[in-house]
Amino acid sequence: MSDTSPYLVPPEDLGSLLPGEPSFRADQLRDWLYHSPVLTADEMTNLPSAVREAVGGDLWPFEVEVDQSADNGRTRKWLFRAPDGAAIEAVLMGYRKRTTICISSQVGCAMGCTFCATGQFGFDRHLEAGEIVAQVAYANAFLRRFPIPGSPDRVTNVVYMGMGEPLANYERVRESLRRLIDVSGMSARSITVSTVGVVPGIDRLADEPWPVYLAVSLHGADDVTRSRLVPLNDRYPLEAVIESAEAYFAAKGRRISIEWTLIKGVNDSDDQARKLAAIAGRLRAHVNVIALNPTPLSDDRPSGDDRIRGFVETLLANGANATLRETRGQEIDAACGQLRLRRATE
Repeated sequence: MSDTSPYLVPPEDLGSLLPGEPSFRADQLRDWLYHSPVLTADEMTNLPSAVREAVGGDLWPFEVEVDQSADNGRTRKWLFRAPDGAAIEAVLMGYRKRTTICISSQVGCAMGCTFCATGQFGFDRHLEAGEIVAQVAYANAFLRRFPIPGSPDRVTNVVYMGMGEPLANYERVRESLRRLIDVSGMSARSITVSTVGVVPGIDRLADEPWPVYLAVSLHGADDVTRSRLVPLNDRYPLEAVIESAEAYFAAKGRRISIEWTLIKGVNDSDDQARKLAAIAGRLRAHVNVIALNPTPLSDDRPSGDDRIRGFVETLLANGANATLRETRGQEIDAACGQLRLRRATE
């Protein structure tokens, strides 16, 4: 048996990890990994003990370094540590009708968004497809033992909104989508891929067979404001991002989401709200507004409650479909990159 985690092997090639075993053992292992994940290999009851023991030591491509919960157990954040020391964050959130996991696609991020804890650390490496999928599988295995009261006991929704820019790790993210949808059987309509505006990646994703949701993190409704917050805007200006999102909507028929982190004195004015409403109308998009979760390496701060309400009211008054998103897990550093940042600076 190899000392490689089975998640790092394409699901069609799992037989290579089981030399001397009949081919159906690979099928059984695949079912445990992708359909009924378990926390430990000794729970794979239809596999021989020798196979379970061989798989057990390397079942996961990471170890759980930090496991924190908040919101009366409805929010859970994990910091996973890969053998090379790479830190991987994932956040599990339970709601009445859905259980959502926010997963990472890179270790660090090269996009350099000024308000983001991940970007403040810079870029380390891409996550492999198996490391991405394993975050979802671990959550499902965890939920089998420790379901969130009042929420589905299996991951129903996956959002690529954790550490990293998914479309900058395109091939591995694509393979992770294939495994989640074609192998695990998740509906593409329950998966959202987020981007800060990697236009070539949006265009490639539009050509894929899966109608996943696209979320575009704008944060600025004109090039001056957006470039101040999102340096990638200098390479792919706002109009190019909007046109690419329009093409994605035309290809998939899936409503675009616009993500907007509200930052005091930067992008929280009524003028920004009116410009954002016009963009949302053009894209027929839904706007998710969330107050900034501040990080110690940035001077940016969240808007006050009155300004948040005023911004959302201006959006609605100008015809935008908008929601003020609930902030979850602030006491456990649930925003992407924050737990990693805290651990690194302790």
